[in-house]
Amino acid sequence: MTFEIIFVLLALLGMVIALILDKMRPGMVLFSVVVLFLCAGILTPKEMLEGFSNKGMITVAMLFLVSEGIRQSGALGQLIKKLLPQGKTTVFKAQLRMLPTISFISAFLNNTPVVVIFAPIIKRWAESVKLPATKFLIPLSYVTILGGICTLIGTSTNLVVHGMILEAGYEGVTMFELGRGGIFIAMAGIIYLFVFSNKLLPDSRTDRYDEEEEDGNPGNLHRVEAVRLQVGELSGVEGPYLRECWNAVVRDTPLRSTRLELEHLPAIAMCAHCARLYAHLACARACPRCGSHDHLILSGRQFLIDRIEGY
Repeated sequence: MTFEIIFVLLALLGMVIALILDKMRPGMVLFSVVVLFLCAGILTPKEMLEGFSNKGMITVAMLFLVSEGIRQSGALGQLIKKLLPQGKTTVFKAQLRMLPTISFISAFLNNTPVVVIFAPIIKRWAESVKLPATKFLIPLSYVTILGGICTLIGTSTNLVVHGMILEAGYEGVTMFELGRGGIFIAMAGIIYLFVFSNKLLPDSRTDRYDEEEEDGNPGNLHRVEAVRLQVGELSGVEGPYLRECWNAVVRDTPLRSTRLELEHLPAIAMCAHCARLYAHLACARACPRCGSHDHLILSGRQFLIDRIEGY
């Protein structure tokens, strides 16, 4: 076994470990490995830079710019709002309106901005109509993948493979050539989501609730030392008055020496037009980028027990 083979295997092993530990950005980890190969003489400078001249890679970068422009325009946010039923509905009816349209959009845009824009809007909508958001978020992710396999620009993988085919001297694929099989796969996948997602996906995230109950349940505690509350800016709760009420309630009780800790959470809003995240109160409730007052509150209404400390 030569030095190059051993060095490459060790570098790849270190790369996998670094990705698992998640201490650095994945792009930085991969780029660091490439630099190591360059320093060790395994790659030449020409070979190292050839990947950046790949037509598929350049097209992916350009599509990210297009996707970002569409995201900031707010067009997708307005579209999904019109698709979501505002009255009483069912999971199946809501999915029937959303999933095919989202799949069609993802065939021409990168999957990431589609999910980033739609996920918080769908989550807030599901809460407003008393439907579990868990029935929509996983299907949202899957239909963007299914739509992406129908066109050449639907996903970055298609473009990279297309560039490799051209470099090998073969004729590449056309814009809709992948749709010959991709459309049928997407249709089958969407039908599967219609039929089985409501049955297979949970009504709530029981894992999260179980953890909260395990951390916050004082049933096994002999002494409670501190209670930590999360109070949002828009919750309508004033910290000083809350402390006064707490002191009055716990006086002459076993909890009289218990500390009350308050974590104040800022009000964070997302603009419905350009999807900009901003501090809701600090910006006078208007988006600092486009000036729109149409927004979704993502954080700031919380008033809940974060944890109970004791022994």
